Amino acid sequence: MPRARAFPRPPEMASVGAAARSYTAPGLDRPFQPVSTRRTFEEAVEQIADKVKSGELHVGDRLPPERELAAQMRISRPTLREAVKALAEAGVLEVRRGQSGGIFVASELVPRELVKTTMQMRVGEVAGVLEARRLLEPRVAQLAAVHATEDDFAAMQATIESQRELAGQADFLRHEDLFLQLDMKFHLAMARATRNSTVVSLMGSLLKRLEIARDMAVHAPLVPDWVIQIHERTLAAIRAADFDLIDQVMDEHLAQLEQIWERETGRGLVRPLPDFLHPVAERSAALRR
Repeated sequence: MPRARAFPRPPEMASVGAAARSYTAPGLDRPFQPVSTRRTFEEAVEQIADKVKSGELHVGDRLPPERELAAQMRISRPTLREAVKALAEAGVLEVRRGQSGGIFVASELVPRELVKTTMQMRVGEVAGVLEARRLLEPRVAQLAAVHATEDDFAAMQATIESQRELAGQADFLRHEDLFLQLDMKFHLAMARATRNSTVVSLMGSLLKRLEIARDMAVHAPLVPDWVIQIHERTLAAIRAADFDLIDQVMDEHLAQLEQIWERETGRGLVRPLPDFLHPVAERSAALRR
């Protein structure tokens, strides 16, 4: 397979290289990364969209200036403009003109059809995603309990309140995608509370795979009241730094998706089993026999 050629760096970028490398907008965990594949337009769209979905960028946040953002991604400014245009037409970004203008986040909802992920996953890999989550996320929650600040608690609480507001609307089904994106934001806010960038990166990758897995293999209706309630209990356990309670709540939190997967596929998952999950394991064993 021929190697992808790097996009030629426009001359105007040379003078802003140092500034671009140092620019980090408020709230961003890390700067935008160079876009290094042939699919520069799609990857630029996906990278910006991912930062909105994950909660690194919020409604009203201003992105780096066009010249600096293009330099960070190492793409041409026309390519960046096309990516921004696509996101603006989808309602995610807003481009404001004038002296106080710029590129701003207009909505935290990223339409599914906008970002077509390049990640391929077989149905059989969904079990691996769920098992990896069980290995990682309960420990992430416990580490968050050690390092979390009031700002972290506030960030997690804000996602819960946003979900509660959506759940109370008569046309909730229209907002189901945003509700699920807020679910991801809650878990990433918990990961950020660990103060460990490696953990945040691992959780970001895992949750992206989980989003694909949910779309592929989980067809049970969403129960918003349960999601809100389990998030509240998870936050309370982390705030109290009660490690036994964190384990108990996280077991229940993760088991919901696991049980749906087992019920729909007839396959059992390998995991540490709390008492309330023993019937699930017995049912899976019976199905295998």
